[in-house]
Amino acid sequence: MKHIVQKQLAQSIATMQSVLADPQITDTIVTIAEITAKAMLDGRKLMIAGNGGSAADAQHLVAEFVARLTVNRPALRAVALTVDSSIITAIGNDFGYDDVFARQIEALGQPGDIFLGISTSGNSKNIIKALHLAREMGITTVGFTGNGGGKMLDICDHNVIIPSDVTMNIQESHIALEHIYCMLVERCYFGPTFETDYTSR
Repeated sequence: MKHIVQKQLAQSIATMQSVLADPQITDTIVTIAEITAKAMLDGRKLMIAGNGGSAADAQHLVAEFVARLTVNRPALRAVALTVDSSIITAIGNDFGYDDVFARQIEALGQPGDIFLGISTSGNSKNIIKALHLAREMGITTVGFTGNGGGKMLDICDHNVIIPSDVTMNIQESHIALEHIYCMLVERCYFGPTFETDYTSR
C-alpha cells in the first residue's frame, strides 16, 4: 500500500512540475486575473461552472472570492452556477442537462462579465454550450481543462490547459492555479499595497 501512496504523490508532483515549467500557463493566469479584476472594478462579475469534482472546484473558488482567500477584505463579485438544485433540476427536466449552465448565463450574464468553465476533458457538453452562449453575449470566456484542451480549446478566449490526461492530477493542478488566480485578482483589484497572509485560517 505504501508504494501506491509514493507513486501517486510522485505523479501529482510531476504534473505540477510540468505546469510550473509551462510559461504559457503562467502568462494566462496573470492575464485572466487582470481581466477579471478590471471587470469587477467595472461592476461586472465572475461566473464559474463545472461538473462533479469541477463543480466542487467552482464552488470552492467562488467561496474564496466572496469570503476571502488570505486576509479580510471586501467581497468580490462571483457566483457558482452549480449550487441551486431547484434551478438545475428544473432546467435539466424541462430542457435537458446540456442547458443547465447556458440557461443561467442567459438569465444572469451581462456583457463584460467573465465565465470560467472547468472541465478536465475539455468536452463537457453543458460547459461547451454555456461557452458558446457567453461569447454571443459579449462575456469573456475562460477554460480550465486538461487533455489538450478538448473541444473547449477553440471556444475559449483564454485557456489554462494542464499537461495531463489523468483526471485527479488535472484537478489538483486546477485548484492550485485557481487559488493563485484569486490571489492575483485581489492584488489587481485592491492595488499593489494589498497585504496577504499565507497562514492557515
